[in-house]
Amino acid sequence: MSPRARRVPAGRAGRLRLRRSLATAVRGADLLERKLRLLLDRERMARRAAGDAGLIWRRKLAEAETWLVRGVLLGGERALAEAAPVERARVDVQWGALMGVRHPAAVGWTDPVRSPWERTPSNTALAHAETAYRAAARAAAELAAHQAAAELLASEAVRTRQRLRALRRHWIPRLQNELASAELALEETEHEEAVRRRWAVGQGGPAAERPTPGT
Repeated sequence: MSPRARRVPAGRAGRLRLRRSLATAVRGADLLERKLRLLLDRERMARRAAGDAGLIWRRKLAEAETWLVRGVLLGGERALAEAAPVERARVDVQWGALMGVRHPAAVGWTDPVRSPWERTPSNTALAHAETAYRAAARAAAELAAHQAAAELLASEAVRTRQRLRALRRHWIPRLQNELASAELALEETEHEEAVRRRWAVGQGGPAAERPTPGT
């Protein structure tokens, strides 16, 4: 078997590997584009939700501070200290995942419960202030969760965009060039083999009676 006949199957095998690698890279780029779109859409939703939560938080906080000033003016700072329950509110963050990215998806809020032996607010203003501060704290927790989700999604979007750019601008063109070179080399080899066979047939020699190895 001649050296050129041995290179033909290897060239075909190499071309097949390049085609498979190129197809895998293209599929990977398509998946990354889809992931990037989903991440950016969810990030925009999280930022809009954070904006809404921020408006609510600022409004509730201003309302709470107004009631607090009235309550302290009516009952003094001692009344404020005595009205604070011992138990604290509890915030539970529920986590979700999008395309492998874990991020805060929802916030659970549990108000503090005042025990029977604890004092209640001594005036209506302090009672309103307590309610308003709880609402403001709940809004602050939701704001923080939406902001954290947006930042996590944005960070993953940056990494995804970088990987996509590497595929589209470097890896896929490189594979395309290598495949084109392999196909050209294989085409030249097959052409030379065809010329040699025709020459052998014209000479009527032994090469005309047996097939060329690798064909």
